[in-house]
Amino acid sequence: MDFELPEELKMLQEQLRRFVDKEIIPIERDAYEGPDMKPEVRARLSEMTKKMGLWHYGTPVEYGGQGLGMLARVIVWEQMGRTIALPTRRTQIFGPEPSFTLFMLNERQKQEYLLPVIRGEKKNCFAQTEPDAGGDPGSMRTTAVRDGDDYVINGYKRFITAAKWADFAQVIAVTDRKKGVHGGISAFLVDMNTPGVKIVRAQPTMMDDEPYEVAFDNVRVPAWKMIGAEGEGFKVGQTWITAGRIRHGARALGVMERCLEMGASYAKQRVTFGRPLADRQAIQWMLVDSYVALQGLRLMVYQAAWKWDRGDDVRYDAYMVKMRGDRLSFECADKCIQIHGGVGLTRELPIEKFWRDQRSMMITEGPEEILKTVLARRVFELYS
Repeated sequence: MDFELPEELKMLQEQLRRFVDKEIIPIERDAYEGPDMKPEVRARLSEMTKKMGLWHYGTPVEYGGQGLGMLARVIVWEQMGRTIALPTRRTQIFGPEPSFTLFMLNERQKQEYLLPVIRGEKKNCFAQTEPDAGGDPGSMRTTAVRDGDDYVINGYKRFITAAKWADFAQVIAVTDRKKGVHGGISAFLVDMNTPGVKIVRAQPTMMDDEPYEVAFDNVRVPAWKMIGAEGEGFKVGQTWITAGRIRHGARALGVMERCLEMGASYAKQRVTFGRPLADRQAIQWMLVDSYVALQGLRLMVYQAAWKWDRGDDVRYDAYMVKMRGDRLSFECADKCIQIHGGVGLTRELPIEKFWRDQRSMMITEGPEEILKTVLARRVFELYS
């Protein structure tokens, strides 16, 4: 067993760490304009990533990208997680980021949707969550009914990130209510300017995000725009969300690393009752607990990414790293606030945003209660 990163990934890790420390952290409180990055900041950082050879880092080589595997992506996500300067759920400075599901398209679909995304000509969003179907896709009410050469979609989606700017959506809908998630859910490419598609409202959140509610009223979609075969939509959605859950774990590593850096540094500087906080056992234990949690989580996340790159089934690994990463990083940010006292509550420091963001992560892309329920079934399969 070799727990060392390959030399090229060590170099990537160090390169990105220097980039974040030198170029991004110093501007992180001035990088935003509303819920998004300032265009000039994004443009400047994007030029730097191009020079670093990381433009389109996750896009396969055959499509003009760098073709980095999942472990390399984890290194990128981890280092970017150390700063609040970048949007929490998308980095935006490494070029367009096609979702894993877009590479599942057939050739005709790739020409119309994937390649324009890679070229930066189109943007997309993923529309699965509904008011009554968040962590339970089996309760989905949005339907897609076959009508000649089309499917007619009716329904309502909620918390759809980037819907306002998207040219098309990957929409998950029910095609056979009786089959449910076992062959009754399908995925479609839906142009956002199709008659019947309406962005109803923005939903500002405590994380500074602004997802949207989207209505579909008798939206006609040509049958050739179905992703995969009818009934494969749940699998399409799970491919997207499994990668997303590994990303949760990777981001959590970056958050924890930054909070440890800030917490340990402040504890040495801050003096109370004639002694630095670093001398207080209560403070020491907070930092040690966070450090131990970080080391354990890193092994889990790296292993999940390594297994992905081997082609293994990593669903359960993704459940675990998402569940543990989100909670541990939230707890680490919480301890970091406590160490800083009143100043930790201010927006002069990034800790409060880490705290808000990581609290939200414990709900999005699978709340831990549902993940634990699924993992419980796995435990009984393995041990009874």
